[in-house]
Amino acid sequence: MLAARAPNLHEALERGHDQDWSHVVLDGKVVQTDRLRVKTISKKGRTIDAWYSGKTRDFGGNIQALMRPDGLPIWVFDVEPGSTHDLSAARKHVLGALAAAAARGLPTLADPGYEGAGHGVNTPVKQPTDGAELDINTRTRNMLLRSLRCLGERGFALLTGRWRTLQQITVSPSRIGKIAKAALVLTHFEHNYLAY
Repeated sequence: MLAARAPNLHEALERGHDQDWSHVVLDGKVVQTDRLRVKTISKKGRTIDAWYSGKTRDFGGNIQALMRPDGLPIWVFDVEPGSTHDLSAARKHVLGALAAAAARGLPTLADPGYEGAGHGVNTPVKQPTDGAELDINTRTRNMLLRSLRCLGERGFALLTGRWRTLQQITVSPSRIGKIAKAALVLTHFEHNYLAY
């Protein structure tokens, strides 16, 4: 099966170290799926549909991926229900390894949804809610982070734009992770980026 050939997290980050990348990009996407009736309890104590994403206002599975600095996806992890926030999914699957990679000189860039992810995950500073303006140094840092991270946004375009099965899943949402890993292997093949 193709999904079994996908690189694991350690292999993907090790390759980044070996090839002397400046950073990796962490991003998440909710892949749409047919409606399911699986209930869970929200952080506020309410009963919610586990596969419903408030972010996209649709049913789906949350997949997270790491991309090279040029945007080629290098690793995806198993699906979480759509109700899972990006930061919670990343904490469960990847943040420990990213902290270790940062200690070795490979930082991670991410969007503001990952604020508070910890050591090695750099996110832009959010605009204050009181209407105050960020100082020039913070705005400059935000622009630099966004200009580097924007190429990483290409990763999900490569996966979901090229492999249409990731645009709408009609099988069990628990299989989204394996489908995404298979698409990752095919993308690596297309871009001549197979395991060395």
